[in-house]
Amino acid sequence: MSELISERLILPDSAEQVYQEYLKRGWTDGLPIIPPTEEAVERMIVFSGSDAQRVIATILPLRGAATVEKIAINAVMAGCLPEYMPVIIAAVEAMADEQFNLLFSQATTHPCVPLLIVNGPMGKKLNINSGCGAFGSYYRSNGTIGRAIRLILLNIGGAIPGESDMATQDQPSQFSFCIAENEERSPWEPLHVERGFDASASTVTVVAAENPHNMNDSSDTSAKDLLATLAGCMTSIGSNNFLGQGGNPVVALSPEHAETIAREGYSKADVKAFIFENARVPLSKLTVAIRKRFFNNVREDAHVPIVKDKTDLIVIVVGGPGKHSSYLPSSSGTWAVTKLIE
Repeated sequence: MSELISERLILPDSAEQVYQEYLKRGWTDGLPIIPPTEEAVERMIVFSGSDAQRVIATILPLRGAATVEKIAINAVMAGCLPEYMPVIIAAVEAMADEQFNLLFSQATTHPCVPLLIVNGPMGKKLNINSGCGAFGSYYRSNGTIGRAIRLILLNIGGAIPGESDMATQDQPSQFSFCIAENEERSPWEPLHVERGFDASASTVTVVAAENPHNMNDSSDTSAKDLLATLAGCMTSIGSNNFLGQGGNPVVALSPEHAETIAREGYSKADVKAFIFENARVPLSKLTVAIRKRFFNNVREDAHVPIVKDKTDLIVIVVGGPGKHSSYLPSSSGTWAVTKLIE
């Protein structure tokens, strides 16, 4: 790992040879990379507007110094455009925030990965997909920004599977996990405004989350019935949020579901309150061992919510046509952090 941090390499002539060399040294996520030539890295640094040796953050568990130059190297490898650097730098700052608890996210056996949620004008400017297929493939910005974060966590933070990254099975979003909120189709204030930023600002929110779990309700139903279906999908007795009673699980509503709910006067706060009251698990469903470990002082006839407080839930609008929403459980040991994209 220290080789990447300190060493200047004379790159082989072909991209295939570069890929093989980086594979041998353990510097990739297993996929081919763009060779980080001096010229390509310099373009990234120039666009960032910062000095190459400026330290943005210390990345755990290796405690590697994430300088602008090292971030740029990984961004080039991931296939990013220089314009993506401000988003990547803001995301690195967010992950290094004490509240996010990066060490826990990097080292836990739970499959949680930093999900980047971009809000404000920057999302549209960089063509970060917020619509149809937002959690999927195809868009360069989503794919490469998310991948740059993974390479930074690997190459600067030392998150090597089975050595420091101890996720038992992990999840495909390890490769890339970046979306924008579909603010144009949302009937409510966007996430960054809810979290105290001006509507004209651009931000990135980082959440240690699981893959999206599809929630399907294609019926022509009332807001209350739809919310009841969504809340029912979220009641898993094996959820880390439920067992740990911490973290910020994400409810990613499709535009059609959001419109159905808002049409009957529900605010975003109302959605959170409904889910908090209805996405509950009867304590009687749990094994004696789990009850003793996590809910020792709770009445046996209680129905336990999936989070400690309704404000712990994150509600966003994402996606295109269709009545499919998703639920992304989060790590119970980390909390979402939002940073301004400078």
